[in-house]
Amino acid sequence: MRYLITGGAGFIGSALANRLIEAGHEVRVVDDLSAGEPSRLHKDISFTRGDVNDIPKLWSLLQGVECVYHCAARVSVPESVLYPRDYNAANVRGTVSVLEAVRDAGVKRLVLSSSGTVYGEQQTQPLHESMSPDPRSPYAVSKLAAEHYVRTCGILWNIETISLRIFNAYGPNQPLPTSHPPVIPSYMRQVQKGGSIVIYGTGQQTRDYVYIDDVVDALVAASVQPALDRLVINAGSGVETSMNELVEVIGQVVGRTPNVLHNTSVSGGVSRMRADLTLAEEKLGFKPKITLAAGLQRMLELDARFAKVK
Repeated sequence: MRYLITGGAGFIGSALANRLIEAGHEVRVVDDLSAGEPSRLHKDISFTRGDVNDIPKLWSLLQGVECVYHCAARVSVPESVLYPRDYNAANVRGTVSVLEAVRDAGVKRLVLSSSGTVYGEQQTQPLHESMSPDPRSPYAVSKLAAEHYVRTCGILWNIETISLRIFNAYGPNQPLPTSHPPVIPSYMRQVQKGGSIVIYGTGQQTRDYVYIDDVVDALVAASVQPALDRLVINAGSGVETSMNELVEVIGQVVGRTPNVLHNTSVSGGVSRMRADLTLAEEKLGFKPKITLAAGLQRMLELDARFAKVK
């Protein structure tokens, strides 16, 4: 098949692009490099630097494409609280631009990389797709809006659309910006260096951490499995891990006792997250394979940033 991946030089997009090219598909990537790194991409992937809101450029890249993965987005929950307008421009307007280009180019399937954050605070766990979303950040709002645009425009323009609600993805070479870094690589780096990590609140708040290879399994299935049109499907590990448990596992894998500082204030967000994978298994044949401990061990072995720390 011939694919276009927006945001394909980012963490999830590049892992997906490399998997597809290794499987013998033709892969095109467009990325504005605001967070992506072309060096992550296999040499046979066709890379174009560009913004998804540049519809003429998108249209030219979509010629002959059979499936689009829309992964381009700004992805930091804390940052979105500070800059909601930027998140709306990138994640909502950008999605609409991609949909218009897909319509005009005649592409028949689009897979949206959405987020488990759209669920917000729910009374019960695990989180299943029939729940009413309750987004608690501009990032989550932007992803929910993108889902609605994808489904509605798909119906109107005869595009088969699928939205995957990806939970807390992690893995080797996950970006580690100085501002608002993701939890797992940030904590691992600090533990390796003997530095301190901060846990907000009680540390009992939970997340569903899913290894990048498992995320890619779900994404690949979403482009080929039949009878997925208009569906929203979870992609997580199905395991609920508290912050305290995460720090303990990181310490065991790294081989150092973490130096933990507790901040009594609560950092925001939601208290619990765990993906229900019933629909993912039924529709995608998706079963996550990598445990948290195994995934963290792979990060140590495969990510040169951690290997250099003594």
